Amino acid sequence: MTVTLHVCTTCKMGQPVPEDAPRPGARLLAALEAAGAPDGVRIVPVECLSACDHGCNIALTGPGRWSYVYRGMDPDLHVADILAGVAAYAATGDGIVAWRDRPVIFRKQSLARIPPMES
Repeated sequence: MTVTLHVCTTCKMGQPVPEDAPRPGARLLAALEAAGAPDGVRIVPVECLSACDHGCNIALTGPGRWSYVYRGMDPDLHVADILAGVAAYAATGDGIVAWRDRPVIFRKQSLARIPPMES
């Protein structure tokens, strides 16, 4: 079953960004796509995750799984950790990864945990 990594492409990381420069969120998306999604994961750009004060932001979702929003992702530092966390998430049936198996950025930078939708 495929899970989705949503990447906010409008995030500015709380910094002014020149009009002609790519936003940090767009840079994060490009870095994640260049690194390649783990098996069972699709990477999807989104325009806003409404956590602008915390950018760069990502969200993990999947059918029947808990969803998560993570803040403060850095396109220059966190790509490998994000992909490791997403792979661990994809390997679960319910979206709950054991605390010790989560990358540190997922332990420390969680903004929201949302229960699965009822079917």
